[in-house]
Amino acid sequence: MSGHSKWSTIKHKKGAADAKRGKIFTKVIKEITVAARIGGGDVDGNPRLRMAVMKAKSVNMPQDNVTRAIKKGTGELEGVQYEETSYEGYGPGGVAIFMEVMTDNKNRTVSEIRATLGKRGGNMGENGCVAWMFEKKGFLTAKTSEKDEAALVTSSGMSAISTTLLTFLGSGDHLLAQKTLYGGTYSFVTHDIKKWGIGFTLIDPDSHDTWEQALKPETKVIYVETMSNPLLEVGDLEAVVDFAKNHNLISVIDNTFASPFNFRPPEIGIDISIHSCTKYLNGHSDIVAGAIIGREDLIEKIIPVMNHFGGCLDPHACFLLHRGVKTLAVRMKQHNENAQSLAEFLEQHPAVEKVNYPGLESHPRHDRAKSLFNGFSGMFSFEPAGGLESAKRFMTRAKFPVSAPSLGGIETLMTRPSTTSHSGMTPEERESAGISNSLIRVSVGIEAVEDLIDDFDQALLN
Repeated sequence: MSGHSKWSTIKHKKGAADAKRGKIFTKVIKEITVAARIGGGDVDGNPRLRMAVMKAKSVNMPQDNVTRAIKKGTGELEGVQYEETSYEGYGPGGVAIFMEVMTDNKNRTVSEIRATLGKRGGNMGENGCVAWMFEKKGFLTAKTSEKDEAALVTSSGMSAISTTLLTFLGSGDHLLAQKTLYGGTYSFVTHDIKKWGIGFTLIDPDSHDTWEQALKPETKVIYVETMSNPLLEVGDLEAVVDFAKNHNLISVIDNTFASPFNFRPPEIGIDISIHSCTKYLNGHSDIVAGAIIGREDLIEKIIPVMNHFGGCLDPHACFLLHRGVKTLAVRMKQHNENAQSLAEFLEQHPAVEKVNYPGLESHPRHDRAKSLFNGFSGMFSFEPAGGLESAKRFMTRAKFPVSAPSLGGIETLMTRPSTTSHSGMTPEERESAGISNSLIRVSVGIEAVEDLIDDFDQALLN
């Protein structure tokens, strides 16, 4: 072996060893910082910290790094950089930014962190859909490319919705809410909030000229959905922003159906964006979680309310959610493509009466959806010809879709909202909202779309 080749091999091995050492240091430093933040910097009085420090000694970590990590966790030290380490998945030096925002995010915006990561070779993923998750003040927070200042995760989507509304609405206040909503939200708004002395008016999100009539001096919040559940209506979202600003209201949107990959509400001026992370953000149908994204001053008001109501997400669910968001972009691409193809097929099928999907040119707000969204999601609903019996027969004969009320997972799911997500509404309320007993909602997965089309075809024709 030539001297040059031998030196290259030695250098390569040293680089690999350094990289491995950096990963180990990264993990241990994180453990020390989190332990110090949660239980204090006294090694003897903090068992979790003591174990982390012992681990640091076992891997020969310099004492200076240990001391700085402890001080960072207790807030005694600002801007600590761990230059020789890297956080897997975030590029060279990524852990330095991760550690900074994990313990002190007050003066750092997503764009600032994005720029810093970029300088160090890190990244926020395609479209930055969800850049990372980090611990802050004892709970996990999700940072997203919805381009807002702060976010936090909650124990469920309904936890995110109810906590947000009860933060900004109190006795004597008034809410404007979209008339066609997810069933849980609808029940909470129309049946529960009156217990707190809160009033409400349901509005048509597509008729902004009627909102003024519903406005009251005590109105504080306007609440809408990106795409309504289950009819996939697309309201005048830009008008919502203008109306909220003109009347000093807080605008809140449920962006679950779109996901940050397809739509980022803060880009058009929405104050708070809510997600059921159970759905697309996680994508694997194995956790229940929620997220609230918005300006930092608003999120800081929500945090104590969430804590008092016990809506914090447990650590293992946070871990699984962190795993899920890493594949959000690739999953959503396939969800979008499959749903578009399947909706187009069903629209032409003789056994189908109607398909509700914003990606279809026949959708009444297709042009609006095109201007707002990067994609139209994997959600649609349809009415089989023949009414309720045809709907039941289809759901019995379809082989690929799982009959279940959730959505946003990699597998195709189907449900009749009248018996699941919107069963809490009275028959009269469902009829008024346009939700028939025969309506089938489909969450299109990432299977081969040809298989889905063949399966839907046989289930409709048999």
